[in-house]
Amino acid sequence: MTLPHKGKKPKRKSLKAVWKKNWQIYVLISPAVIYFIIFHYLPIYGIQIAFRDYKIVQGITGSAWVGLEHFKTFFHAYYFKRLLSNTFLLNIYYLLWTFPFPIILALFLNQIKKPGRKRFIQTTIYIPHFISTVVLAGMLYIFLSPTSGIFNTIREMFGLKAIDYMSSAPAFRTIYIVSGIWQGAGWGTILYLASLSGVDQELYEAAEIDGASIWQKIRYIDIPSLRAVISMTLIMNCGGLLGSNTDKVLVMQTPGNTPVSDIIGTYVYNVGLGSAQFSYTAAIGLFINVINFFLIIAANQASKKISDIGMF
Repeated sequence: MTLPHKGKKPKRKSLKAVWKKNWQIYVLISPAVIYFIIFHYLPIYGIQIAFRDYKIVQGITGSAWVGLEHFKTFFHAYYFKRLLSNTFLLNIYYLLWTFPFPIILALFLNQIKKPGRKRFIQTTIYIPHFISTVVLAGMLYIFLSPTSGIFNTIREMFGLKAIDYMSSAPAFRTIYIVSGIWQGAGWGTILYLASLSGVDQELYEAAEIDGASIWQKIRYIDIPSLRAVISMTLIMNCGGLLGSNTDKVLVMQTPGNTPVSDIIGTYVYNVGLGSAQFSYTAAIGLFINVINFFLIIAANQASKKISDIGMF
């Protein structure tokens, strides 16, 4: 038998051979690829309207080129500073408060040994995720009503005056964040529980033999096992610090809380659909996406320096 030369490279398989061997996998992923091409890549062609004075009759290429005019208009707008600060503060507070809750829930759920009890708790905390934004806002208006809401009823029992929470600017961010925790914390545990399920059970058995407590197992086994997932999730969330849940803010917005709830997303919605300024709002959307892109890059670099974990 003759041995191949050391420097000889292995022969590459032809495209036809690769397709014949893996065609089932390609067929399986093709719907997802087609979806992203149609709804995420082809629309990129329309980004150019941010640099044009877009007219529906003239079309994209027929509309006049104005360069950075729409960006300048937004940067010099009267509400620019308020919109930017409201959006950033709402999202940074939301991230700081909501990010740890799924992790804490997942750590506690992982310690429940009875499968039936664990499934019941998981089902209970998953349900709020499936409540629509409009229904959630309706529940908030009912519970926080100044006349018949349960919170104001309790206040009146103690001789306190009723408060219209939904019209209160200082209360808006708190209501937004607390309702977000209630709705999304349970669903967010799925990723962390999946990671914890892959931990070698022998580590827990060895820890029990050594007399480790529940808190010690969480600290020295569970948390180190979640470091990579936590870092990846945090990086992705940092990329959305200017991309709020506009639907939720819109249904929660009232004249009383507008000074705090007026964010970039609601401004784009009102100006884009209300005034049909498509080029102007496209420029705002492009500006937000560019900032979010650099935030992801910065968060990834910071994560790699701190924990040597990064997405790229």
